[in-house]
Parts: sequence; C-alpha cells; structure tokens
Amino acid sequence: MQEKIILTCALTGAGPVSGNPRQPVTPREIADSALEAADAGAAVLHIHVRDPQTRGFSGELSLYEETVGRIREHNSDVILNLTTGLGSGFFPEDPLLPENPGPGSHLWTAEKRVEHVLKLKPEICTFDLVTAQIFGGIVISTEQQLSRMAELIRAAGVMPELELFDSGDLVLARHLIHKGVLKGPGIYSFVMGLKFAMPADTRTMLYVRDMLPSGAQWTGFGIGRDQFPMAMQSLLLGGHVRVGMEDNAYISKGRYAESNAQQVTKARRLIEELGASLASPDEARALLGLTTSPSATGLALDM
Repeated sequence: MQEKIILTCALTGAGPVSGNPRQPVTPREIADSALEAADAGAAVLHIHVRDPQTRGFSGELSLYEETVGRIREHNSDVILNLTTGLGSGFFPEDPLLPENPGPGSHLWTAEKRVEHVLKLKPEICTFDLVTAQIFGGIVISTEQQLSRMAELIRAAGVMPELELFDSGDLVLARHLIHKGVLKGPGIYSFVMGLKFAMPADTRTMLYVRDMLPSGAQWTGFGIGRDQFPMAMQSLLLGGHVRVGMEDNAYISKGRYAESNAQQVTKARRLIEELGASLASPDEARALLGLTTSPSATGLALDM
C-alpha cells in the first residue's frame, strides 16, 4: 500500500444516465460537482460532458469549454482529466449482420476524438485501448487510430491515462510503448465490472497489476456495487483510488449518492482508516510525472 493515494473523482460518465436525480448533466452542474469533489479531497477530476437536453453523452467542444472554464475560474490547482473515449462506438443496424452502423453509433476521426484535448490542454486525458462489447454496442480501437491519437495528445503536452478494460488492452499498450507511440512506463486505470469486460475481483486485479511495466502508476476501480470494494482492493494492492457518479449512482446499498463529494468523503475516510493519506494535487503531479505549475488553461507536461 502506498502512503500517498491519488483520489480521482469521475463525475458523470458517458453511459446511460442513472436514475439518480443528483447526477450532474449540465456544464454548471458538472463544474459545481467537480469543485465540491475537489474540496472534499479529490486530486484528479475525470470529465465527460452531456447534452443538457437529451442528458446523453456529448462530444460538443463548447460544453467542454464551459465546464472546464467554470472549474478553472474557482480552482486552478486540481488536476483535470478529460475523456477521449467517445467516437469509437458501433451499434450495428442489424446485429446478425454487423455491417452498417445504426442509431447511436459514434465513429469519429482521431482528430475529432481529441479536439477538446488539443484546445483545452488538460494535464491528463484518458486513452481507451479497448475493443469490446460495451453498453449494447461494440467499442472499436484500432492500432492505427490509437497511434494517431497518441501523436496528437503528445504534441499537445498532455499525459495519456491508459484505460484497460481487459488484459489484452495492456498487451496492446506495451506494444505501443515498445514502438515508441506511447511513453512508458505510463499511468493506467483498470475498468472492472462492466458486462463482457474485466471482472471485478482480486485475482483479476492482481493479474493485470503484475503485467504492468515496472514503475507504472495505476488505479483499479469497480462499476456499480463493486465501486468501494474495488477501490479498497486497489489501495491494498498498491494502486490509487477512483470513485464518482460515472461509475456508481449509489453511496450504499439502495441509497443514491447525494453528490460526487459524498463518495469522495467516504473514500477518504476508508483510505485514512487503513493508514494511508490523500495526495494533494501537487503530490499527485509528482507521483505521475507531471509539472507543478498550474494555470487556468491547463498545464504543460515534461515529456
């Protein structure tokens, strides 16, 4: 177990909106929730945006600009981590002949997938290596598109967080590091508990952890009811911790979370009761190899 734990709060996600009426949707709601989570102890905020009318996921640049701007207006210290996971979803028109994209498909160029990252230059962005059946569709990640995205992200001075949905994703990550597309050892998150992806259990977390390059920083996190068990398992196995309403709408069995900050507060209490302490944003930067001079528009990265 590390002494200093980086606590990430994933604010709202891109999956189907939950039944929790307090899940943030608009830029103002997401930003307000982010600021509360940072005040509660989150060093990193993982950000998606949603369409305020449909409440579904969105890749609209203006929504990212408003959300990030509202956060930075009040907090220039917390680390921002913007998603690049959108633009890879294929929902076949005919599931028995998955030839043509149907409603809900979002297949974008590498440039479109990282447009908001290039404009806003957060310190971190997610980098999903997954090809799998997720949320009733198929997420597609080709080596060629990932390589182009990595090139653009690196040129912008942003650190990719490599999101693993299965052990094969880590094989691909190590391949891209070997080719020089990604810089090792890297920072990683294990997405555990989604249907048809990495199961949320100790054996799987150990297996993937032991495949990581030496010196890698990592976080294992669970979806739904696996959220807090996997958070503490990650802590005990030497990783960091992630919570938030992207992953789980509840604070305990049958009880909706009142806010992202409530989940952060619960995670903080558990971390401290087990003998560790939360990393400040600057301590997190030191652990992750980021620079230490925050600005209102994001930070550059020492590559």
